[in-house]
Amino acid sequence: MDSSFTQVQQKLAALLPVALQARCETAVYKKGARLFTAGDKPVDMFFIGHGEVVLERPGIHGNALVLQRTRHGFVGEASLQSARYHCDGKVVIASEITRLSIRDIQAAMASDPAFSTRWISMLNQEVRRLRLQCERLSLNRVQDRLMHLIETEGHQGSYPIGSGVKSLATELAVSHEALYRCVLSMESQALLRREGGQLKLSISSDLHQTIVKRRPCAQVGQLLTRHLVHVAAVKPEFAPPDAQAVDDTGSGAH
Repeated sequence: MDSSFTQVQQKLAALLPVALQARCETAVYKKGARLFTAGDKPVDMFFIGHGEVVLERPGIHGNALVLQRTRHGFVGEASLQSARYHCDGKVVIASEITRLSIRDIQAAMASDPAFSTRWISMLNQEVRRLRLQCERLSLNRVQDRLMHLIETEGHQGSYPIGSGVKSLATELAVSHEALYRCVLSMESQALLRREGGQLKLSISSDLHQTIVKRRPCAQVGQLLTRHLVHVAAVKPEFAPPDAQAVDDTGSGAH
């Protein structure tokens, strides 16, 4: 930890009873810090104010498997009822993190039904996020997964790169080489741009709404083609030789 101070994030303040807020401890953790290790007994809950923390464990080939990635909110919520951690909590970029005692949380839940209800609501939001993640991982193309992530978990067509594209590839369950090729392909087609640590979609408003409403893939494809034709009119070097080329380029890598 670099420094510690008393501060409760607005989201956390809306969730916790006032008495519990007074027992929070907030600090800045350096990149590489461990919040906990697999096998440890859970003592504290951790709320990420800003930064990035991952839950990971070794895969069968020795590579790290990312089970959860959090940039804002609680990480490792299941530890509230677990005897031992089943993974490691690792800080991947410098992060502001608030910790509070699991015992204090459990005691507050037992005496404050309204707090228990708010906690359940918070967990419901996490379940919805995990459902979106399952939906995203069912998509075959790298580009589809990336656009789904930006649209569902980003803000107004923009998503923070965080600790880097390589880390983002792990979240999408693709190789970082495939994601780099996909990003470069989308940039060359003026579908995406990297700006200020963000991945930003550069698409027409009708296509944006089509993706949000999950219209048929054929309609999305038609709108993409129209978008590329428009781009080609402004920048001829981006013109695809034919419709098939658009599909091949847009597929990124598998």
